[in-house]
Amino acid sequence: MEPRQRDRSRAAAVRGGLTGGLFLVRIAIHHLELPGRTVTRRKILIVDDEPTLARELQAALGSFGYDVAGIASSGLDAIALAADAEPDLVLVDLALLKHDANRRIHEMEERFFNVSIDMLCFLDFNGYFKRLNPAWERTLGFTRKELMSRPFIEFVHPDDRERTLAQNAKVRAGGQALGFENRYLCKDGSYRWFLWNAASGLSERTIYSVARDITARKQAEEDRERLVLELQAALAEVRTLQEILPICSYCKKVRDDENYWHSVDSYISQHTKTRFSHSVCPSCYASIVEPHLEGTDGE
Repeated sequence: MEPRQRDRSRAAAVRGGLTGGLFLVRIAIHHLELPGRTVTRRKILIVDDEPTLARELQAALGSFGYDVAGIASSGLDAIALAADAEPDLVLVDLALLKHDANRRIHEMEERFFNVSIDMLCFLDFNGYFKRLNPAWERTLGFTRKELMSRPFIEFVHPDDRERTLAQNAKVRAGGQALGFENRYLCKDGSYRWFLWNAASGLSERTIYSVARDITARKQAEEDRERLVLELQAALAEVRTLQEILPICSYCKKVRDDENYWHSVDSYISQHTKTRFSHSVCPSCYASIVEPHLEGTDGE
């Protein structure tokens, strides 16, 4: 057999004998000078996380005259070895590639779950939390273990439980929760407002949810509503006092709509929230009170 044909046969035998899903990533040709001829050889890097299979493959390639540049058990190890050995060919186990890819995806998902500012959770159809991210502990003060040890509804404000259970039933039936609001108990006894978005995985019998703490927003809304009511009440008082009031020219009493006469302070107190505290001005004290006191002393 000619050398070129023999080399092809050996390569085919190696490729045909691999059972771990090995995939040819890169091919280059390395020339080795022998007396009287040039023989083509390949310098190979093996990437496989099964040591036994990798050694068997190394032995098989060596028996066919191939140079094994090294064995890597992971993609990162392979990159480091390839930089040093500069192989002409890399054999990679596809299962390892898939495993590495899945591991990286899992690590990214874990990182997102752990650093999320919003509260993420998995809630089973029995009403218990299956998984919670650290944001729950920061927000409510309970540990995740404490939150998962009791039915979720026990942490919901009593006034919000009925509509929360109704929304939960809709999601378990295949619906979604979009912008749902309720209050959750904190370990210190206070409550915080949450804004929920949720959907269910019927086959897993799990509700996947994200909640955002909107307590500050709700407080701002309450403050704004209270201010509006106060302004409306003040405006009503101003309108009442803007009307023309019939007042006696002598005693200064004010006549109401039912033709009753009231003192000024009594009338204003009845029609507004204003209350009076009585005292004596300096002028009245000098002209009325003081002479009266002097007359009393003389007696």
